[in-house]
Parts: sequence; C-alpha cells; structure tokens
Amino acid sequence: MPKAPLKDIVKHCDRTLRINAIADYDGALNGLQVENNGKVSRIAAAVDASLATVRMAAEQKADLLLVHHGLFWNPQQPWVGKKRDLIGALVENNMAVYSAHLPLDLHPRLGNNIGLCRALKFTKPKPFFEEHNQHIGLKVNTRLGRDILTKRLKRILGAPPVLVQGGPSVCKKVGIVTGGAGSSITKAADEGVDTFITGEGPHWTGALAEELGINVFYGGHYATETFGVKSLAAHLSKKFRLPWNFVDHPTGL
Repeated sequence: MPKAPLKDIVKHCDRTLRINAIADYDGALNGLQVENNGKVSRIAAAVDASLATVRMAAEQKADLLLVHHGLFWNPQQPWVGKKRDLIGALVENNMAVYSAHLPLDLHPRLGNNIGLCRALKFTKPKPFFEEHNQHIGLKVNTRLGRDILTKRLKRILGAPPVLVQGGPSVCKKVGIVTGGAGSSITKAADEGVDTFITGEGPHWTGALAEELGINVFYGGHYATETFGVKSLAAHLSKKFRLPWNFVDHPTGL
C-alpha cells in the first residue's frame, strides 16, 4: 500500500487552506492536532473528532483523520475516563488528526459553503457574512420558490430542514453559512438577503426572523458541514494517491 509523509500532507493542507492567515475561535486550533509515526497510508474524514469517529476510522485502517471540529472545543478538562480512551485509541492506532474549522468553511473551492451552494445548483456566489474580519459565507441571486428550496435541501441533507417562514414565498437573495450561525440572523438580514440557510440556531430566532421578514432554513449543524472534509479528503487522495473514506457519525443536531 502506498504511503505519504505526514509532514508533506500537513504542509500542503496548511498552504491550501491558509491555516495561519485565517482567524478563528480559540478552541479551533486549526492544523495538525495529533501526529502519528510520520507516514499516512489511508485517510478518513469526519465532521467531529471524537472517540466514536476515531474508532470508526481505525476500523477502516486509517492513520490520518481529517475533521472540521477538532479535539479542543470543550472547556479544559482532565483526560480521564472516555477522554483517556480517546487518547489511547489515537496512539494504539497510530492515528494523526488534522482539523480545519473556518479555513474549511470559507475555502472557495473545497469549503462547506461552496459545497452546499453547488449542491443547491446555485451559481455566481459572492462573499457574505463577515466574522473575525473575513467573509465566511456566500450569497446568491436567484428566483426559487421556497417550497422548491425546501425539497432540494431535504434531498441534499437527508432530512427536511426546519423552516421559519418569515420572508417571501419566492426566494431571490439567499445567504448560506453552514454550521451554527442562527443566532446571527440579524447580521444576515442587514446584508440584504431574504432567505438564510444555516445549520442550527436558538428558539428565539423564530420570532425574530418573522420580524426581520426573512426566511430561515435550519438544515442541521452536522448535515451542512459534511461537504468540506469530504472535498479535502478527495483532494488529498488525488494528490497523494491515497485511499479515503467518510466516517459518518451524525450528532442529530
């Protein structure tokens, strides 16, 4: 089985995703989070780094796990119990972990937002939704019935989205920010969209969306963020001639 140096893969990912140039939340710790013995023979991609996804990747004989949400999102806590099991599973299976959060959300070719945009058959997207002094989302001009958009999202994401019908029945300006941007629907409305697609948001956004006159689709945090890790894994597979697979472990959120 062919192998590639881990350092070459990390260097390529860092450069392609502009890891050091893109600001992110403190817990993201983008880049290589865990190293292995220095060689990679198989790549696994997952939305989240967890004991479950590490074990599933190990079953596939992967020695590099690409994730969107890395190991350090939770508040500091001792590595005991299941946390110890997680470390043990990584070490026992010689598994490296590489994480990319906002750099993978906003990437113009491999990112979550462009992936969902393409799946929805939207064209000519423009930058949208500033976060950490950079645009992380996309917006498009279209003319699409709200019911048709609902059906498309259901087909793409595998489940019906939660829809707050606060805006027009025909969507003309659609903004996309995958993940958990629901609490920022005011920002989305201020940027002129009449329809906002994201993963999840708090309960109070239902009434707010009606007051703002904006449709909000909640497609699921997990479901809207599978695109990036899949695209990155496929890209690396082609460049380094390594097999890859997606480790599907939905959170239900």
